[in-house]
Amino acid sequence: MSHEFRDLLKQVGSGSHTSRPLTRAEAEAATRMMLTQTATPAQIGAFMIAHRIKRPTAEELAGTLDAYEKLGPTMPAIADGRRALVLSCPYDGRSRTAPVTPITALVLAAAGVPVVMHGGDRMPTKEGIPLVELWGQLGVDLRPHSLEQAHTLLNRTGIGFVYLPQHFPLAHGLVPYREQIGKRPPFATVELLWSPYAGPHTLVMGFVHPPTEEFAKGTFALRGQTDWVTVKGLEGSCDLARGRTAIVGVNHPGQTDRLLLHPRDYGLEGDDVELGDEGTLGDRLLDILSGNPSELAKTALWNAGFYLWQGETADSLETGLAQAQEIIATGGAMAKLNELRLQAASLTQPLAYSHS
Repeated sequence: MSHEFRDLLKQVGSGSHTSRPLTRAEAEAATRMMLTQTATPAQIGAFMIAHRIKRPTAEELAGTLDAYEKLGPTMPAIADGRRALVLSCPYDGRSRTAPVTPITALVLAAAGVPVVMHGGDRMPTKEGIPLVELWGQLGVDLRPHSLEQAHTLLNRTGIGFVYLPQHFPLAHGLVPYREQIGKRPPFATVELLWSPYAGPHTLVMGFVHPPTEEFAKGTFALRGQTDWVTVKGLEGSCDLARGRTAIVGVNHPGQTDRLLLHPRDYGLEGDDVELGDEGTLGDRLLDILSGNPSELAKTALWNAGFYLWQGETADSLETGLAQAQEIIATGGAMAKLNELRLQAASLTQPLAYSHS
């Protein structure tokens, strides 16, 4: 048993009258002891529940991210130094609405904007379809790559993926606790704030509840993250909804904006598309890349256009939507997918040796 961890656990789990928030350094230490499992399973489970009930502070979240930075993976910057978008979506995936995040990434990469994503496998308690499975349905297997290979893929295609079981096994080792405690721990919030990328970038995080956005702002300020976008997205993802006004926060040095974007102003209003049969998602996304019209294609256009604007290849949302339409219609996004398939497969193929 870790006596040091027990003292930190007592601080967050002593009840509403006697508990107190951890300092940033204490939160980093507690996270380190959980990631390395220096703390016992009983201590880790108790901390997760106690911290959820208490609610984390920005200082505690900053400390947890400090530990992630020290113990976790960091993908090096893309070789040519282009500014990237890091899309941080909930690791427990989607279970109600159809995702279009891979289409967004393909359009961005086709336009010259690098994209970095991160996530794992099915995650308790929601167990929704995760990004790695979506890419798998599109013929791109991102699971086997080492971090070096994932960086090579980023350099070659403009798309990189940090895969939790392969690249951050310490964090992956805490996943079973989510199932055992039956609730999302604050680590689920940390994953939205985490950027495992070393190069210049804008971090995009999805959220559901307004307090999460407020935690994020405070945490970013403490950690010096000045370029970020917060999106009240579908199921907390980075996907903008079409069935309601999109609520977006944008922050760059010296500039903070609050955007209320109405899909009807751009001819893209409509109900958000239900998830339906998970097994057909890949085919539905391929239909979009082939230029076939659908309600999901409108969702993909709405998102791709928005992120082209935020990726600074378009000077307005209107321009971004037109650019996204052209990239999809002329086959640019499909060509990027084919390139990604080829390059992802080549990284895991055994070398052929010739015999003289």
